[in-house]
Amino acid sequence: MKHLEDRKYIIGAIFVVFALIFIIRLFYIQILSDEYAIFSEDNVVREETVYPPRGLIYDRKNKLLVYNEASYDLMVVPKQVKSIDTNAFCALLDITKDDFIERMNKAKEYSFYKPSIFEKEISAIEFASIQEKLFAYDGFFIQTRTLRKYSDSIAAHVLGYIGEVTPKTLEKDSFYTMGDYIGKSGLELQYEKLLRGKKGKRYVLVDVHNRIKGKYKNGEKDISPQAGKNLQITLDADLQKYAEKLMRKKLGSVVAIEPKTGEILTMVSSPGYNPNLLIGRAIKKNYPKLAKDSLHPLFNRAIMSLYPPGSIFKLVQSAIALQEGVITPNTGFACNKSLVGCHNHPYARNVREAVKMSCNPYYYQVFKRLIQRGENKNIFIDSRIGLAKWHDAVLKFGLGHKLGIDIPGEKSGFIPDVAFYDRWYGEKRWAFSTIYSLSIGQGEIGVVPVQMANLAVIMANRGYYYTPHFIKQIEQLDTIPQKYTFKHSTGVDAQNFEYIIEGMEAVVNEAGGTARRAKIDSITVCGKTGTAQNPHGEDHSVFIAFAPKENPQIAVAVFVENSGFGGTWAAPIASLIIEKYLTGKISNPQKEKRILEADLIPKSEHAQRK
Repeated sequence: MKHLEDRKYIIGAIFVVFALIFIIRLFYIQILSDEYAIFSEDNVVREETVYPPRGLIYDRKNKLLVYNEASYDLMVVPKQVKSIDTNAFCALLDITKDDFIERMNKAKEYSFYKPSIFEKEISAIEFASIQEKLFAYDGFFIQTRTLRKYSDSIAAHVLGYIGEVTPKTLEKDSFYTMGDYIGKSGLELQYEKLLRGKKGKRYVLVDVHNRIKGKYKNGEKDISPQAGKNLQITLDADLQKYAEKLMRKKLGSVVAIEPKTGEILTMVSSPGYNPNLLIGRAIKKNYPKLAKDSLHPLFNRAIMSLYPPGSIFKLVQSAIALQEGVITPNTGFACNKSLVGCHNHPYARNVREAVKMSCNPYYYQVFKRLIQRGENKNIFIDSRIGLAKWHDAVLKFGLGHKLGIDIPGEKSGFIPDVAFYDRWYGEKRWAFSTIYSLSIGQGEIGVVPVQMANLAVIMANRGYYYTPHFIKQIEQLDTIPQKYTFKHSTGVDAQNFEYIIEGMEAVVNEAGGTARRAKIDSITVCGKTGTAQNPHGEDHSVFIAFAPKENPQIAVAVFVENSGFGGTWAAPIASLIIEKYLTGKISNPQKEKRILEADLIPKSEHAQRK
């Protein structure tokens, strides 16, 4: 019996201990801790996300290109929405009842308890009229946001735009919630994680009508947002604006790079668009129009279009042939038009004159020496050996692969290799005579305009380049990514480029040169024209150049679609850009006037656009 009595005391003691634990816990929750207060006041304490200001973007001269402007989002918590006058609410927001139902269903699918966006990007004027009536609608409240603004309506393809996150992004990145914005293209996408900053939290007391009564616990639990990093980019806004002006009513692109750094000074894709068309609620109306435009203004031709390089590729052939020793600086070839067609010009006695006169038969012979080196008696095997060596050498010029610039969408271009021709023709069924069109930059070769500009950089630097890039400075960081400061060598001796550059100087500055329209009296411009064949219409006009000849400050590539010979349109456009950058003025207003007034868009395209 005694053990039963002992058990009674033990059980009683257990109950006493549990009672004490319960009392102590209750005292802690109600007196010492604010946890109970938070839960008990759940209906009057609202957690709000505080969005950080997105990082600003400046040009190389610290001119503001992208900034933020206040806007407002109307948020909804479905669980808190009571019976409301739907018609009056829809009239307040200027939406239909179907819009209301669709948005409420979307919010409920996301969460009954968490806030989501009901109406986004409300302007300050609209907000003023909504705010005073919103108290009548339980479950709705206003959240402050910012809109991107573009100060000069330029460089849309470079800067990019922001838009609402997709469900796929929400699954991959927990940083975002439904209704958040993210970079969609250009630098806005490339540097999204730097620009977006870090969100904060704010807890506020609200009454039953969602009217804010003050901070909760004096803001002790609030978390301050961290602003996004500001970026300084390499773009010269004034030069960009001028280049875009020159390219109006033309299809094509312009890329200008500072040779000694790889910094991109301007990148134009024409036609372009005003980046302010893709901000706020206007994006819903404007994006479909731009996407359906037959001239494809959303498409960045400077990094996405693939073209045959035409005669500018002769610079690459010259450099490789000189380095490989299959020709010397004084090697000459007759202009034998039975080999490949050419325009009328004197006999090219050396590399300088071959570049100056852009002789097709000359480069037919040069390429033949590169491909058929006599290393094997079988012509097919010998051609395979030669092409493999040639292919590896060409890749070192930044062709046939992505350069790695810091905006998304760059294409790699194409340089055919042995495997390609084996698939195309069959092994041991092709030789130099099958692929000789490569000698003059035609055939299967494809390059993108930024690679053409980089080729001009290589010539200016006498054999090397830095990866072209836009980032110049990141706020609070002393350096930019190391890959943009790495020197890429072509493996060709600097001296070999001097012979080619003498020819490029003659192209622009001597009688008989193919780009006399690029001549600038006060500046020694070195350039090379190209006419890229277009099977669907008029050939494309190509020109690359750098200046000055000594200590080059700018390298440019201009590509104008459907406009014929490179010296006619591309060359003068490039020279105007060079002069504007180096001197800040134009010495030949008639040249400028001719370019500004030219409409080189095919009539068929104009008709289709209408």
